[in-house]
Amino acid sequence: MPDRYEEETEKQRLARNVNELLGELRVAQTGVQILFGFLLAVVFTPLFRKASDFEQGLHLAAVLLAVLATAMLSAPAAWHRVLFRSGRRYEILRYGNRLVLVGLVCIALAVTATIALMVKVIFGLVPMIVIATLVALMFTAVWFFAPLRLR
Repeated sequence: MPDRYEEETEKQRLARNVNELLGELRVAQTGVQILFGFLLAVVFTPLFRKASDFEQGLHLAAVLLAVLATAMLSAPAAWHRVLFRSGRRYEILRYGNRLVLVGLVCIALAVTATIALMVKVIFGLVPMIVIATLVALMFTAVWFFAPLRLR
C-alpha cells in the first residue's frame, strides 16, 4: 500500500509537520496548565503554611518545573507566530521538537515532584521516595523508552 504522503512536496510536508507539532502541543499544554493552577492554589491553603521547609522546597521545585514546561511547550507556537512568513518551518520543526522533548521531561518531573509532595505529607519520607521513583520510572518507560524501542 503506498504511503499517502509520498507525493507531498517538501513545503507541504513541512507545513503538515508544523501543524502536527502544534496539535500535539495542545494536549501537553492543557495538562501542564491544570497542574500549574493546582500548584498555585496550594500556596494559599492553611496547610501549606504548616509545611516543612523540605515540603515547601519540593513544592517550589514542582512550580518551577511547571513554569519551565509551560515555556518549552509554548515556544514552538511562539516561534511559528514570529517566523511563519519567513519560510523557516524547518528550523521551527528542528528546534521545536527539542523544546517539546525538554518540556515533556519538565512535565514528567513536575508531576513526579507533585506526587512526591502529596505522598510526603500523607505518608512520610520513605513512601515518598518509593512512589516518586515509581512515577518517574513510569514516565520514562511510557514516554521515552517505549517509543525509542519502536524506532
